[in-house]
Amino acid sequence: MDHQPSKQSSAPVVLTITGMTCAGCVRSVSRVLARVPGVTNAHVDLASGRATVTGTARAEDLISAVEAAGYGGQLS
Repeated sequence: MDHQPSKQSSAPVVLTITGMTCAGCVRSVSRVLARVPGVTNAHVDLASGRATVTGTARAEDLISAVEAAGYGGQLS
């Protein structure tokens, strides 16, 4: 019988990010998301305007961090 590890993993949080216009914006959003406690990985895509975040951080905390950096954020 195959057993899953007891470590809990949560589904990635996908955010729509507004206000990004260049690679510098992507770096800024990536950096602020990575600093939110509980984030293990943050991938930001300029073309789609989305950020995919893994870890245990709450969506509300991620959105607050994005907004504090001057961008818009909402759950996709």
